[in-house]
Amino acid sequence: MRALVSVSDKSGLVEFVSGLQGMGWEIIATGGTQKLLESKGVKTIGISEVTGFPEICDGRVKTLHPKVHGGILARRDVPEHMETLRENGIETIDMVVVNLYPFRQTIAKEGVTMEDAIENIDIGGPSMVRSAAKNWRDVTIVCDPADYDTVLAELKANGNTSRETRLKLSAKAYTHTAQYDSCIATYMRKQAGLPEKLFLEYDIKQPLRYGENPHQSANFYAQCTGVGTSPVSKAFALPFATQIQGKELSYNNIQDANAALSILRDFDEPFCVALKHMNPCGAAVAPTIEQAWQAAFEADKVSIYGGIVGVNRELTAEVALGMKPIFLEIVIAPSYTPEALEILATKKNLRVMQVDMTKSSSPVTQYVGVAGGMLVQQQDTYVETLKPEMCVTKVQPAAEIMSDMQFGWKIVKHVKSNAIAVVRDGHTIGVGAGQTNRVGSAEIALKQAQAAGFTSGLILASDGFLPFDDTVALAAKYGVTAIVQPGGSIRDGECIAKADELGICMLCTGVRHFKH
Repeated sequence: MRALVSVSDKSGLVEFVSGLQGMGWEIIATGGTQKLLESKGVKTIGISEVTGFPEICDGRVKTLHPKVHGGILARRDVPEHMETLRENGIETIDMVVVNLYPFRQTIAKEGVTMEDAIENIDIGGPSMVRSAAKNWRDVTIVCDPADYDTVLAELKANGNTSRETRLKLSAKAYTHTAQYDSCIATYMRKQAGLPEKLFLEYDIKQPLRYGENPHQSANFYAQCTGVGTSPVSKAFALPFATQIQGKELSYNNIQDANAALSILRDFDEPFCVALKHMNPCGAAVAPTIEQAWQAAFEADKVSIYGGIVGVNRELTAEVALGMKPIFLEIVIAPSYTPEALEILATKKNLRVMQVDMTKSSSPVTQYVGVAGGMLVQQQDTYVETLKPEMCVTKVQPAAEIMSDMQFGWKIVKHVKSNAIAVVRDGHTIGVGAGQTNRVGSAEIALKQAQAAGFTSGLILASDGFLPFDDTVALAAKYGVTAIVQPGGSIRDGECIAKADELGICMLCTGVRHFKH
């Protein structure tokens, strides 16, 4: 039995090859792999002894030879193949142990040149991997050091790897070369200025019990953090969170938690958001995280039931005690005090997530699947600062309400469109989400505020322009004194005139924040 060994990642190699040799295997090795093995006392056959031809072109050509690929690809159950090997003095190769030049690591280095990158494009390696993977019924292909122990154990027990193992290793091998070629293609297309292809790479994070509904199957994947696709930030990203306790996340949990993290990203001051079905049902800023939690909870004590809560400060025992009587699915924070974790641990099923909330100015790419395709956009992380000069009405914004207008404007951005948020004193008091007309969303939000006892000094934020003055008229009836909206409607003049008539201040930001 013969194994051909040629690897860049040499972790665990000496022990693995020594194990093969101890079972009587002959070892063929190339270049640096051979030097390492020989230095550790492992006897090898040089690749040039097999091919009868020297390594040439600075090692670019060494394994591209019929005595290598014939030995790998010949089907042992086809007499004509075996006769061809005998006629040409080719011996079979029964195992290929290959992983590829470190192209991904090379292009990740600061100041790497294209010449450096190209010299780390493996040619012979992928060819051997693919040959061995194709002939998996007869040949064991090993490209991941994590599989060394499994292979050795099966060889010791049965004299060969099992058919099932060889098939799995073949699939892993094709994945290895596919990822490698995708990385190279992405890099070279970038150099050539060709944007019309998109290569994405994801690893499974967690199989899910089901999707949105029990009859739908689903899995949760994490975008690969290596080079070759768009840069991936682990901040505000659920796939890279640490789950401290609780049941496994469900499909809907993941959707909701992701929505919460998008909101948390926009706030610097102590902030808490309670969220249900991807919409904030209560949110608040305050001098302390304890006060923010309390205000967010009181904003809607009904909708928070079965929802999730996220904070952007360390979660303390006081906050945990406030959460203890409430049924919550998930709690998200950048960190927890030991006392808080002790309190939350009494709620065994509660999912407690710790998420990196390091702020970054780097753009975040968003991928949304549609039937037969993919939408790709830069995530809406833009937060504009409201200024008095945005005012379009006779009534100017008083200094004390500008912070509430800013808060409302940040929150409405994360509510499903058509979206209306009504706020006061740094917390939400009414949220209208996802209606097919804007005045309908406004009515929902304003009635919530009224039911909670808020009937004056309200701020209304709209994610899109007001198409008619009916929303302004409705707002005035419920005690709204200021409105912030993008503007841009052909009826802006009518809306502004109605606001002037009713004594309402209005700011037009010039930016909309639809969330579909």
